[in-house]
Amino acid sequence: MKPNFGCGWAIGLGIAILTSSFSPIIASAAQGGATSENCSLAIFSQPAVKAEHICDERTVRNLARHGQVFEQNQLGIASILGIAAGSDAKDALKWFEEAAHKGYAPAQVNLAVMYSNGWGTTSNNAVALHWLQAAAEQGYGRAYYNLGVMYLEGKGVKQDYSEALKYFEKGAAAGDTRAQNNLGYLYDHGLGVKQDLAKAADLYKQSADAGDPMGENNLADLLLRGEGVTQNDGEAFRLFEKAAAQGHTGARIKLAYMYAEGRGTQRNAQAAYEWVMAATLAGDQRGQYLIKPLEARLTAEQLQRAKDRARVLYSDKGSSQISAEAFLP
Repeated sequence: MKPNFGCGWAIGLGIAILTSSFSPIIASAAQGGATSENCSLAIFSQPAVKAEHICDERTVRNLARHGQVFEQNQLGIASILGIAAGSDAKDALKWFEEAAHKGYAPAQVNLAVMYSNGWGTTSNNAVALHWLQAAAEQGYGRAYYNLGVMYLEGKGVKQDYSEALKYFEKGAAAGDTRAQNNLGYLYDHGLGVKQDLAKAADLYKQSADAGDPMGENNLADLLLRGEGVTQNDGEAFRLFEKAAAQGHTGARIKLAYMYAEGRGTQRNAQAAYEWVMAATLAGDQRGQYLIKPLEARLTAEQLQRAKDRARVLYSDKGSSQISAEAFLP
């Protein structure tokens, strides 16, 4: 029994929120008024960002009103996530637009994602493409990634794997981990390019080494199957575990499978049930085949503990439709 789930992708905002799985993107002074004295909301900070100035919302709002693009972008993120008091998607759109029109690439990408998804405005892929191209002209990696997704899925353009490949290559070269992952996926499946599993594995590894859960999951898949790399259950388990901890539902199901079958780890039906149920609670039904066999291996007490733990795992990553990981600061 071996699960085989597709890579899966979603267009992501040009804003990468500063979470434990992302590196901070510090704007240069040339980017539309951003300076070395950027004032960040505490919720978007990381301990590693030693030079970052942490400010309260009032200070950030004041700077944003005075035209500071970094702070405008910060407020856009806080608004779409419902963090800024009294703000919503329309407020987010306004802040992203202000910074985007001043040439700030992260805000341009975030604005594109707002239009692509119809958040705070009517969905409009043509407008989304305009802003992604504006950010791409500045060499912004996440813009290349999102343009690749547009061509990959045929959103606002004719589906074209060769064009998707071109943009993912540019994004990967710029260090965007999602572009690296999706470029790997094209090589993995021979889309727009000759299939090359070793090349796919190398690109997935670049993404995984940077902590991207999609890269971790897809590299683990190849390790599990022994395709493009030497088969290694232990390393596959480690990577599925890392991706699962970041909320990747496919990785959670595969981790459950590894625990259920004792591949790369000792058999543990309770842990398997915890992970597959956490994915199921998040709406991913691909692990249904595991649930009843696992329930049959657990006592009533173990089953209840596993259900309780699954709810914790699910709530730890939240159930919001709009994820913080979609946006770049």
